[in-house]
Amino acid sequence: MAVKVCLVTGASSGIGHATALELLRGGHIVYGAARRVHRMAAIGQAGGHALGVDVTKEEDLQRAVRTILDEHGRIDVLVNNAGAVVHGAVEDTPLAMAREEFEINVFAPARLVQLVLPHMRRQRSGTIVNVSSVGGEIALPLGAWYYASKHALEAFSDTLRMETAQFGIDVVVIQPGIIRTDFEAETPRQLREISGHGAYREMAEAMARAAEAPTGHQSDHASDPGVVATAIRQAIEADRPETRYVVGRQAEALLNLGRTLSDREFDAVVTGPLT
Repeated sequence: MAVKVCLVTGASSGIGHATALELLRGGHIVYGAARRVHRMAAIGQAGGHALGVDVTKEEDLQRAVRTILDEHGRIDVLVNNAGAVVHGAVEDTPLAMAREEFEINVFAPARLVQLVLPHMRRQRSGTIVNVSSVGGEIALPLGAWYYASKHALEAFSDTLRMETAQFGIDVVVIQPGIIRTDFEAETPRQLREISGHGAYREMAEAMARAAEAPTGHQSDHASDPGVVATAIRQAIEADRPETRYVVGRQAEALLNLGRTLSDREFDAVVTGPLT
């Protein structure tokens, strides 16, 4: 198997960190990018490289890609994993927070794609992996801007896949379910601060308590981020990867609900415990 030069964003924790280490175990050359460089020490110890990158800053993105090209002359894999989430009712959530959500979840990946594509086209090869969510296909209450951003990322990926196939470039979407990370650690606080005092307070409090309960997102019942990392490695090592990989607890079940139930039926299932 050919060794591939890989850039993984959001590599300081969770799925990104696990992915960087998994690709290193596969013998690939890996650059992890994140703001918190000190949290990528394990990547360096495993033989990888840690880059201090704020994905919302153009100069950081250009520097990351330039560093890899200067050191290796090519870039084979881009894993767009860095992301953010905000929870609150549509009516309550400041649009400044919504714009920031899109900057991180949509425009930053899009800009990195623009930066790596000229080099992948010249190589006539490359793999772009966009880490979405089951929320890229369905939506739940009190997270409109997160789900909207992931829906946008998936539509962007579908168009990108069709445009770049002629150059030998694969575009893959990863749809994780419930994964054990600190990604949603701020969910209860956000819900209470944004929507805990107005018309949606009962729903917000019910969702905050559910997130804090032993059966919430951070419970031992969630899947380890390693399952997502394994799927990403499989995708970049495959001769012809799948266009989508659904991984993690409840991922298939939630997507199947969305695909088989009517909109009203789905609404009743997901809002029932919150009302």
